Amino acid sequence: MKATVYKSTGSWYVVKSDPDSNREKVTYNARIKGKFKIEGIASTNPVAVGDHVEIEMENEDEASVVINKIIDRKNYITRQSPHNKHQHHIVASNLDQSLLFATLKDPKTSQGFIDRFLITSEAYHIPSIIVFNKIDLYRKKEEEKFEEVKNIYEAIGYKVMAMSIEKNMGVEEVKDLLKEKVTLLSGHSGVGKSSFINIIFPELKLKTQDVSGWSGKGLHTTTFAEMFDLPSGGKIIDTPGLREFALMDISKQELSHYFPEMRALINDCRFNNCMHINEPGCAVKDAVNSGGIATDRYESYLTILDTIQEKTW
Repeated sequence: MKATVYKSTGSWYVVKSDPDSNREKVTYNARIKGKFKIEGIASTNPVAVGDHVEIEMENEDEASVVINKIIDRKNYITRQSPHNKHQHHIVASNLDQSLLFATLKDPKTSQGFIDRFLITSEAYHIPSIIVFNKIDLYRKKEEEKFEEVKNIYEAIGYKVMAMSIEKNMGVEEVKDLLKEKVTLLSGHSGVGKSSFINIIFPELKLKTQDVSGWSGKGLHTTTFAEMFDLPSGGKIIDTPGLREFALMDISKQELSHYFPEMRALINDCRFNNCMHINEPGCAVKDAVNSGGIATDRYESYLTILDTIQEKTW
């Protein structure tokens, strides 16, 4: 029987059987066969939320099932494992798009965090939308910053939305983006993911917490990734709030390929292996100097490039 993984706790999973002509969706607790953990799967979690799997009944009462096969993924998105920097953790799979929730204050989302998330989405071919929440807190400085950021990202092809869950501004427009799609919701803790989900599913009453006063960073509220069926069709996947988003399996040489504005110019550089730092005849550097590429994005590229450690094995 085929099913979809809706929740992962690391050792147990919640799956829903795919409906057919004979039966509706049925929810099961599931476990995996031990061999899944050693069959060349390099991630810390061999099964991820969003995976399509094949299951078999474990006992007669049908209370639990065993996952015996993972069906090939359309795509997936990973991050560095929070427990082992040399391994990656699959955040979710089989996605149509991702929504990155960001805020300009309480807490402030850094451009580096946004860019790292977008780079990973580009690498795994997942369209991304940036949603800035808490616009009701904006004063003139934040309003100007938002317009600046919006212009930077929209110029290179990303959709940027503004929303205030507190004042119910722009919420319906963001909800409309979700229809008939499988959407990953991500971002720092404290940016409003859980509050947004509570608007869609008030019966869930997901925990929400204020931003930590001493650190200015959000407090974690979601422990495990979990998928929910939308009333309007489609699904959303809620993820634990991320403090950092470290890149995995992206080399220095290929980093620029995941900046759309750089990717468009790479073939115009004089050297095939141009790193766009100080090489002569660099089309990317020329575009930065002429204003064709935003300085903030280029500086973000250099910062991220400096953090990538090449494998020595």
